[in-house]
Amino acid sequence: MAEDRLDAEPVAEVTVDEVTVNGALRSLDGVPVHTNALDWLRSCGLTGSKEGCAEGECGACAMLIATPSTDAAGAAWTAVNSCLVPAQALRGQEIVTAEGLGTPEALHPVQEVMASGGGSQCGYCTPGFVCSMAGEYYRRDRAPGADGDPLPGEPHTHVGANGFDLHALSGNLCRCTGYRPIRDAAYELGMPDGDDPLAARLRHPAPDPVPTDVTVDGARFVRPATLDEAVALLASEPDARLVAGATDWGVDVNLRGVRAPLVVAIDRLAELRAVRVTDDEIELGAALTLTEIAAALGDRVPLLSELLPQFASPLIRNRATLGGNLGTGSPIGDSLPALLALGASVTLASRDGERDVPLEEYFTGYRQTVRRDDEIIRALRFPAPSGELAAFHKIAKRRFDDISSVAVAFVLDLQDGVVIDARIGLGGVAATPVRARATEQALIGREWSLATVREVAPVLGAEGTPMSDHRASAAYRAAMLENALRKLFARHPGPTAEAVAR
Repeated sequence: MAEDRLDAEPVAEVTVDEVTVNGALRSLDGVPVHTNALDWLRSCGLTGSKEGCAEGECGACAMLIATPSTDAAGAAWTAVNSCLVPAQALRGQEIVTAEGLGTPEALHPVQEVMASGGGSQCGYCTPGFVCSMAGEYYRRDRAPGADGDPLPGEPHTHVGANGFDLHALSGNLCRCTGYRPIRDAAYELGMPDGDDPLAARLRHPAPDPVPTDVTVDGARFVRPATLDEAVALLASEPDARLVAGATDWGVDVNLRGVRAPLVVAIDRLAELRAVRVTDDEIELGAALTLTEIAAALGDRVPLLSELLPQFASPLIRNRATLGGNLGTGSPIGDSLPALLALGASVTLASRDGERDVPLEEYFTGYRQTVRRDDEIIRALRFPAPSGELAAFHKIAKRRFDDISSVAVAFVLDLQDGVVIDARIGLGGVAATPVRARATEQALIGREWSLATVREVAPVLGAEGTPMSDHRASAAYRAAMLENALRKLFARHPGPTAEAVAR
């Protein structure tokens, strides 16, 4: 059997049923459609990765996958949760597990610092930490010289002097509470050597996904080559399950035993991965990952710049898509309040062509939308921001990697200290994401002042139809809505009357 180590050069030929694992070709022939990558890897004897939660919250199953680089030619090593990736979606792809990083006789630099610094206790989570750490180790724009950890005033930034962003590990859970030595290990890492085969591999493009149509044990997995093929398939198979990052669908498969007779992977369709930015409008392909969106937009959309670092974890953001958040129709998808506040519309594609639906009209009930079974979410569009006051507030039990109890997105247009327009999106307080219409109307035309905020906060607290559940009570949710407006003003107070007069 070929040795599970990665060579500097990419594999030249990969057949339709194969995936490159640690430099060796492995066949997916006969692997059931609903088997995830973690279970398949373990069945191959690669048991370093573990199942800790089966829903993408612990990172014990992390692996690296070669993806297109977001900032240069070549590839990037991207850490993802293997428990959420359908194994059949890896056809033609290239992955690295903890076994592919180093050997007991020749440890990888990440493994070396973890071992020497005591970063492994029981060891269950260690392979996942090592893979996430390796993904950050090979990040192209990582460079020494940062000021240290943390940066004042930047709650989502913890960067070491070696340029290592500790947030890269925020999707990995250590049950032995050994975070400090893991943190120290991350900050001890240098830069990859010039002859590092994993670094050398990044000079070559990532492999393209292989168009796939396979049936195993009565279930079918299809990866169409084009959007036209995808919508044609949906027209004849309206019960097909569309899957992009599978960060939601994978949980249903793992924990709820949900099975679909036909799974259609649309995550790599070129028509769903475009970015268009003009002075007036921004369009984002529905299959772009949240990581790719952050890289493509930079600081162009301040509301999304606030939202994205709080959305789950890097392991999830490296797979999750805006189209997936919309496709599930969940009222607690973190991106949806922000998209409502941005005034977004959804582009739906079918064999009949495309239609645009304002996001406010997209949701019709709990996990119900206007999207027909034969339609695919192709893109989202919204007006380009032009200096409005924008903020995203997420209330959850954990700062990161948690589901929101309440999410609030603000976009306020202020002129001379007066609110001339307001768009406020809410999540977690109704059966669907909603606009806070009453609050918006109460703010428009008013001075942006503490007196206004005190008067309007109870209006925001009364928006929606919050319920009590295991995450929060209805009263708590209402109180958090009120506090969100007060917090916004505390961070962005209005000009004084004297300043306005001048």
